Amino acid sequence: MTNDTWGHVRGELLKAVGENNFTAWIAPIVFDRLDDRTARFHVPTNFFGSWVTQNFRDVILRHLNSAGVGVDRVEFSVSPAGALRSGSASKPPVASPAAPAVQGQRPMGPGLRTGTEDLPGATLNPGYTFDNFVVGKPNELAHAAARRVAEGRDVTFNPLFLYGGVGLGKTHLMHAIAWDLRARYPGARILYLSAEQFMYRFVRALREQDTMTFKQIFRSVDVLMVDDVQFIAGKTSTQEEFFHTFNALVEEGKQIIISGDRAPVDMEELDARIASRLQCGLVVDLHPTDYELRLGVLQHKAEQALARNPQIKLSEGVLEFMAQRISTNIRVVEGALTRLFAFADLVRREVTIEMVQDCLSDILRSTDRKVTLDQIIKTTCEYYNIRQADITGASRARAVARPRQMAMYLSKNLTSRSYPEIARKLGGRDHTTVLYGVRKIEELMSVDSQIAEDAEILRRTLEA
Repeated sequence: MTNDTWGHVRGELLKAVGENNFTAWIAPIVFDRLDDRTARFHVPTNFFGSWVTQNFRDVILRHLNSAGVGVDRVEFSVSPAGALRSGSASKPPVASPAAPAVQGQRPMGPGLRTGTEDLPGATLNPGYTFDNFVVGKPNELAHAAARRVAEGRDVTFNPLFLYGGVGLGKTHLMHAIAWDLRARYPGARILYLSAEQFMYRFVRALREQDTMTFKQIFRSVDVLMVDDVQFIAGKTSTQEEFFHTFNALVEEGKQIIISGDRAPVDMEELDARIASRLQCGLVVDLHPTDYELRLGVLQHKAEQALARNPQIKLSEGVLEFMAQRISTNIRVVEGALTRLFAFADLVRREVTIEMVQDCLSDILRSTDRKVTLDQIIKTTCEYYNIRQADITGASRARAVARPRQMAMYLSKNLTSRSYPEIARKLGGRDHTTVLYGVRKIEELMSVDSQIAEDAEILRRTLEA
């Protein structure tokens, strides 16, 4: 088959699928070769190839055979020079990578001038790198996915959507991806901004009647990163423009990373088309922190702080006490440690558990006040539609045993109660039973999305 033959087939496909589908999904396809009755084509991304395979493979095959090309199969692969992820070096030059913000050279076009200027994004936090990100079971998958995208090579998922509650590390991971990509690809145009900033820029473009410049800037990047996408939910015009920007970048093989506080399907006011597009990529939940992760974060931050100020002395058991008592999120844990060390430096005293209780009394009271064992048992029973007598009773039926283990897990992570205390509250069981129940839920959360979702919903309900 020749390119002329493929050109004829393209003309027939235009009639068959319509102009919009042709422009979006057929026009970017490039004929590669005919190989043993298999027609091979290049496409911009793996996502693009999967979509064409599912929706247009049969019609392409039919028209190829109608044109006299004897083929039994059509296959699509990413073009070797199709995108940033392929490792292509032929990217527009950008400003010096030493600058603190994500920068790039604006494209040529009507109303634009050449030269190096900041893209309309947010400044990256130099502390938000992969080296400073503590990995544990609650964020293990999100970290692995972010690392894969940061490598900038062939990624099978686009977009990457990270979601979870406040202070669980979504923004940290997005900044880390941007820093890594900038180091690997200094010529890439990487734009990180919040959804609020996206909306502000779009509204200003509308007011100034300069939407063309807005489109040229946002659709010329190699990587688009939008934080807190839930902010644009319900804002019709902004969502419409975001959808078209999203489509344009995906069709050009550009990587998109999005974050939100909920899964796309749970954002009721988010445009259904955007939610559907986001679901086509990899959607990853950052789960609530557990004791081990909080302790790991405290140890990492304490090592850094003590290296900067070796005069501070830290008593044994302080970090373990804080990880046990402060069970909200990583941001609160880090802030508590920063306050504690600042206080110790000012008064020139050793950091002890007594100092923690005095210095962080408001945080500790807030954590203790927030959730009780009785609330956990009541909420868990209501969620699983079982009686409280069942969950505290002797029944080992699966319909009761799993909710009981969930209550154990929540009790351990949302309160400062010990294993024996939790065991007594749940019918006088042995503390090792509680330990097993907590570990069982943690294990299931990593392999069973329903269990992970149950834990997240219950946590948010209890902390609301």
